[in-house]
Amino acid sequence: MELAFGSPLLLLYPPSPSPSPSRSPSRSSSTTTRRNFSLPSSLAYDSEIETKKHKLLSCVQETQRGLVTTPDQRSLIEEALVSMETYSNNLIQIDLPKLDGTWRLQYTSAPDVLILLQAAAILPFFQVGQIFQKFECGGQSNANAGVIRNVVRWSIPNLLEEQEGATLLVSAKFTVVSVRNIYLKFQEITVQDINISEELQALIAPAILPRSFISLQILQFLRTFKAQIPVRDPGRESVGGLYYLSYLDDNMLLGRAVGGGGVFVFTRAQSLY
Repeated sequence: MELAFGSPLLLLYPPSPSPSPSRSPSRSSSTTTRRNFSLPSSLAYDSEIETKKHKLLSCVQETQRGLVTTPDQRSLIEEALVSMETYSNNLIQIDLPKLDGTWRLQYTSAPDVLILLQAAAILPFFQVGQIFQKFECGGQSNANAGVIRNVVRWSIPNLLEEQEGATLLVSAKFTVVSVRNIYLKFQEITVQDINISEELQALIAPAILPRSFISLQILQFLRTFKAQIPVRDPGRESVGGLYYLSYLDDNMLLGRAVGGGGVFVFTRAQSLY
């Protein structure tokens, strides 16, 4: 990440040439002109933000997305988060067009995410790849609403492709309820995009043998498999919760799950679909 620093610039001009003998003695002394220049306030402001973003990303860089942190690291991360969040104090309304798109997880303290990372670290047959949050803010009848999809790439070594063997998708509808808060109403959990490994394909339908109708059907079923589970509480209502968007710009999103659900640090990513 390239940073631009907005410190004042001081230009020192060289002395003027000595006057000719015919000129008045009062003008014979050389003069030194100093001029102070500073970057426009908007550029200095942007530079300060970029510096703080770089510090935050540096703090979370060695934490394996939050899985491995010390108390000192968590303290530094929280300090860097709060420092970034101060720039949202004058936010009038959540900028939905800017929020729209795909965001890659860089760090979290959310227990429901960390348990996946912990499982991948312990279990040899489970891998967790990239984790994204995808906001769809267009095409809604309510201008202050949209859809959010939590996307987890995961795999089972030797059975599915590395890191991206399958996709776990948790979908929710959201509504803007205040300047920085959105209310999430979870809809369903989906397992899809099964990409089986070459080893498993060879086991189901060996390349050296003619592929039978049954083997081809098995391969097709696995590739198109999609399981959907509605998310409901015991009262048959959709599970919901508040999500506090504490900072948002073109390439960084910070959020807090209200009620002790953890913090999130995201950076802009390419579209998934």
